[in-house]
Amino acid sequence: MLTCYDYTMARLMHRAGVPMILVGDSAGSVVLGYENTLAVKLDFLIELTAAVRRGAPNALLVGDMPFGSYQGSVSRGVKNVCRMVQLSGCDCVKLEVAGSHVRLVHELADAGVAVMAHVGLRPQAVGVMGGYKTQGRTADQAMTIVELAIRMQEAGASAILLEAVPPEVSQAVVDKLSVPIIGCGAGGACDGSVVVVHDMLGLTERKPKFVPGLAELSGPAVAAISEFVQQVSNGRYPAEEHLYSMPEDQKAAFKKRMKGES
Repeated sequence: MLTCYDYTMARLMHRAGVPMILVGDSAGSVVLGYENTLAVKLDFLIELTAAVRRGAPNALLVGDMPFGSYQGSVSRGVKNVCRMVQLSGCDCVKLEVAGSHVRLVHELADAGVAVMAHVGLRPQAVGVMGGYKTQGRTADQAMTIVELAIRMQEAGASAILLEAVPPEVSQAVVDKLSVPIIGCGAGGACDGSVVVVHDMLGLTERKPKFVPGLAELSGPAVAAISEFVQQVSNGRYPAEEHLYSMPEDQKAAFKKRMKGES
């Protein structure tokens, strides 16, 4: 699974055979430039998810529910999740969950919504987690993560996303659960893996430790943009091959009219 935020990249992922795509609230950082994901709005993610759906019609599409869109009450959460599903065409929604979300996940599952429950490091809760830190490094933390994942499966979650935990924790979650486990910096025991595509392609300033460096596209992009600036500045662009032509008789008639001739 890879993250995606626009039609063009979704089309490329579709051609590449990516089976699952996540329209994550990580768009807040890589698209909008915020320091974290907390400012991302639901309507914004709905628009992005719908665009990705058009670009990758056959991928399993996961729409992320942003901060503030499902907290506060179960009824509010159900209403906003249904908006995401109806307006974006996603197949599944992702929720960063705590124990208080068991009832919401249960209600959504009863309504027929596939839920991917996000446990471990939860970026929307970075304020109470003390930053972007590995979770489950103590026995108590590890047990809390495993127990929460079990509760989410029992509530009806269709999958678990497990972020930034040691491999022993992810292995325990895989051993205890029957639903698919998608790892994000969670080791090889998981059934699948997800990374932010901008990190993988070398488009961000710093990539997390767990992201493979498969390409470095920022350099070629900067070089191409710089070359365009130079070509415009020195008059090499636009050249003759970039221009649209006008039939000679129409060109002559146009020149006469500009001169005020009949």
